[in-house]
Amino acid sequence: MVLLQPNAFVENAFKTREDVERGCIALLEPLKAHTSAGGALIDIGSTATHYDLRAVALETFARPIWGLTSLLVGGGHYEGVERWVRGLANGTDPKGPEYWGGAKAKDQRMVEMSPLSFAISMAPDVFFSGQSDEAKENISAFLQTCIGKPMPDTNWLWFRVFANLALRTIKSPHFNPEQMSRDLARLEEFQFPPHPPTGDSSGSGGWSNDGPEDVHQTDYYSSSFAIQFAQMTYAKLCAKTDPERSQKFIDRARQFVLDFVYYFNDDGAAIPFGRSMVYRFAVISTFSAMVLADVEPPAPLQWGHIKGLVLRHLRSWTGKTAIFRSDGTLNIGYGYDNMNMTENYNAPGSPYWCMKAFACLAAPPTHPFWSCSELPWPSDLFPLLKAIPDPHHIMCRHGNHTFLLSSGQQPHYAMRHGPSKYCKFAYSSVFGFSCATGDMDIAQTAGDSMLALKDATPGVENGDGETWRVRRKPIDAEIVGRGTPRVHLRSSWKPWKDVTVETWLLPPQADSPNWYLRVHRLRSDRPLLTSEGGWSTYGQGDDGRAVVQSFSGETSRGGEEQVGWARVTTQPGCVGILDLTKGQDKRKGILVQTDPQSNVIFSRSVLPSLQGTLEAGETWLITAVFGLPHTGEARYTEEWNKQPVVPDWIFS
Repeated sequence: MVLLQPNAFVENAFKTREDVERGCIALLEPLKAHTSAGGALIDIGSTATHYDLRAVALETFARPIWGLTSLLVGGGHYEGVERWVRGLANGTDPKGPEYWGGAKAKDQRMVEMSPLSFAISMAPDVFFSGQSDEAKENISAFLQTCIGKPMPDTNWLWFRVFANLALRTIKSPHFNPEQMSRDLARLEEFQFPPHPPTGDSSGSGGWSNDGPEDVHQTDYYSSSFAIQFAQMTYAKLCAKTDPERSQKFIDRARQFVLDFVYYFNDDGAAIPFGRSMVYRFAVISTFSAMVLADVEPPAPLQWGHIKGLVLRHLRSWTGKTAIFRSDGTLNIGYGYDNMNMTENYNAPGSPYWCMKAFACLAAPPTHPFWSCSELPWPSDLFPLLKAIPDPHHIMCRHGNHTFLLSSGQQPHYAMRHGPSKYCKFAYSSVFGFSCATGDMDIAQTAGDSMLALKDATPGVENGDGETWRVRRKPIDAEIVGRGTPRVHLRSSWKPWKDVTVETWLLPPQADSPNWYLRVHRLRSDRPLLTSEGGWSTYGQGDDGRAVVQSFSGETSRGGEEQVGWARVTTQPGCVGILDLTKGQDKRKGILVQTDPQSNVIFSRSVLPSLQGTLEAGETWLITAVFGLPHTGEARYTEEWNKQPVVPDWIFS
């Protein structure tokens, strides 16, 4: 993408407070050209969502306010703030042409009330006090429309809490403390109890589920996108009026960040996982909100570590022009413009939820976050491996590769690409994950970090009505041996009613740091075709050609295919897969050119895979997966040769 004007986000060093302010303003300024005369409606695209066009325009107006408010509260300046002040009055005016409309049941307007309420609660002198008496009443009446209405029994309840906080701030008669108490009580029921240390594993805690017990999504909504951010903001606003709850939220955040540091690599990049990855750098918002709420880092973390986590993550996005349209507005996607991996609620303005990342600007320049020196990821203070029970993740930092092993999560509704976002075996900060583009062949299935199965019964076309099936619902998932050298994940899954797959995931061993192991026991009443994928990576070699061309079958420099293994080396690093199964023919190693726009990071990707055929009955498959981010050719060969040994205890 060629940006038509210089972009102070793309070209930002993100070293100082002034750099962060410039980065925030760089995201605000391009919206000016798309803002309506009254300021309330911002239109930057034509793609559709499940909600109406007026709510789409409100969303694009509201979400940048997360960053704008933080900038202003901390003493920064933005001359375009008048657009949002004026827009707030016009958008809530029921007699005006730019009226957003009041919230109905489960209305997107409820979501966008949270940044509006954040602005009113944090900076009432800017966004409310100077409004006319009529506008003040309109704003109050608009926020009141979410009170008492049905809404999803998830993190959405926080949006109504925020609306009530704003109504309380402006002393509105519409403030409903009973509703706020009910919402806070229900949200508390989503909270997991802390887990004490076990063996050589440290404790884990502070996590919340994104809904009641039957919801199994513990992702970035449980932290930066929603719940942790909301709890710390509540503590900031209610320290005097609700000190006991506020302190509980602060204590919870201090517990949580000791786990959450593991989701970021040494260079600042986060591990893409779950839904709403279009929010991009919003994943760092938990640490940024610690600054806003002045939550003292828990030992052994210091403010320098928090500063490093925030600034490095912002730096991990600099230079990435592919996340912008040519006019400087953010596009829908993650590493590039990509509608394939989105949700049905991702409108053109949805990515601006990322403005939560700038919450740190709400703290004054004298805050220790700004005055301290940046510290690197605390590798000298934390073990390389941590099993975190609530999200069912084993976090791995061996061999310069940050990734997680996962079993136990699944989408709780018909989410687009839900299995890809929650049910893969592993997720990487460097190699990302892929979403299917169709179901016609394995290239469209894009089964990285998955075992894909196809019915091979003679005469059964397309395998019982589908091509390839992957893990969609882990059963009886558990972390086994937490705090011991044998820690691993175990789960089972059923692609068909007469096929059961039991899967063990083993993290890297000390003497093979860039490999992890998968062991599968299949019990099947039908013959099966199998395709098991490793990490997906960038699909073009250093010669500028596709590593493998699906039309011709030609393989370019960087890719290797053999019986029993496949490996590919491109700019991000080296990835591969190895068949360690004993007592049967080795599976064929192939490089799959997955469909364009399947991977969240790379628009063109290639996937090392193992493919084979299984007869009906019981079969074991043992697979080693290799991944080493960019370090140089000699290191790739050296680490590849450190192949893991399958422990005997896994079969006992």
